[in-house]
Amino acid sequence: MTSDEQKKGNGSASKKEAAAGDSDAKGGKGGANLEKIRDILFGAQVDDFEKRFARLEERLLKETADSRAETKKRFDALEGFIRKEVDSLADRIRGEHEERLEAGKDLSRELRETGKALEKKLGTLDEQTTRSQRELRQQVLDQSKALTEEIRTRVRESATALSKELKELRAEKTDRTALAGLFTEVAMRLSNESKSPGKS
Repeated sequence: MTSDEQKKGNGSASKKEAAAGDSDAKGGKGGANLEKIRDILFGAQVDDFEKRFARLEERLLKETADSRAETKKRFDALEGFIRKEVDSLADRIRGEHEERLEAGKDLSRELRETGKALEKKLGTLDEQTTRSQRELRQQVLDQSKALTEEIRTRVRESATALSKELKELRAEKTDRTALAGLFTEVAMRLSNESKSPGKS
């Protein structure tokens, strides 16, 4: 109990005594005697209880204050730790975001370069295909011309050979006709000659 509370207790005790004096004046000596007996029997215990309650209250107030201070200290430490963790996490997130942005830029650049390379290769392949088709058409044309010329040459050769064969056949036919006429003429002469001696 503090000094103020003790003063208040003493004041209340004085008031009780004054009230007891008043009751003595009003109620007579019986009431006053009862109060005195009560003071004698329980006054020391009441004072002891009051002192104990005062010490307990003081200790509770001190422990409460200490507990509040400790709790505030722990909350401050926890708040500082959480703030550090949040800042660290934010820094990590920012770093990862920047890394991903950089990786995205690199990937975009690689894709653009790959697209350009692919477009270039497609252009080269198109040129090669066009050139190959042109060369193939030229080869087909050349072979067609050569084959046509060869066919014409063979047709001419065949026509020449056929004409020669026809001439030879005609010559042979003429020889046979002449031979047949000759044989006919000889036969007629022989027939005439055989008839002439009989007539003479």
